Amino acid sequence: MTYIIIDDEHIAHDIIKDYCDLLPNLEFKKHCYDAIEALGYLNENPVDLIFLDLNMPKLKGFDFLKTLANPPKVIVTTAYSEFALESYELNVVDYLLKPFSFERFLKAVNKVIDSSNTSSKQSAPIKEDDNKQLFLRQNKSHIKVETDDILYIEAAGNYTKVITKSQTITVREKISEMLGVLPAESFLQVHKSFAIALKHIKSIEGNKIMIDDYSIPIGKLYKINVNKLFKA
Repeated sequence: MTYIIIDDEHIAHDIIKDYCDLLPNLEFKKHCYDAIEALGYLNENPVDLIFLDLNMPKLKGFDFLKTLANPPKVIVTTAYSEFALESYELNVVDYLLKPFSFERFLKAVNKVIDSSNTSSKQSAPIKEDDNKQLFLRQNKSHIKVETDDILYIEAAGNYTKVITKSQTITVREKISEMLGVLPAESFLQVHKSFAIALKHIKSIEGNKIMIDDYSIPIGKLYKINVNKLFKA
């Protein structure tokens, strides 16, 4: 998913870009420091997502948004809460109040991904039997997989590796898209590139999780997800 950042504050660009770099499904395109610069770029380069500040010189964020005939998905990033209602009238996906945590940022990005996935169901894995089985497309074949047999999934660029007890299947789906079709109560993302099947955890030690004979890293920003397992 391609994105640009529109904000007149350099530090805001740095924070958003750093957060985005942790997510394998986002591709950075341009820093824009005012809406006029963004208009010039978007006239020649369509993108999937805009991180948009509201209080900017020359042209305010919402005034800019109203000029777009077919706007991409928009996540507002602002220090002002009073414009939230107007943002939803303009079909903004989410409204982030500065300063925002990575966890809150991730929630907003996932909303964008979920809304985008509704238009790409044709290529998504096919569910059967209430999430107990999946048909995963590898090249020109559809491979039937029991979800209980999946040990973990691993991001690999625009692909995801699905590792089961007996085989590795590589599908042309982002890890976020795969997580969208796997049962949420059974799988946990523990790193920007890894999500694990909870039932196959053998041990957790430091920043590693043992799944069968595999050692899976725990990402610093996902440690909170793992810690919740000890409070269950």
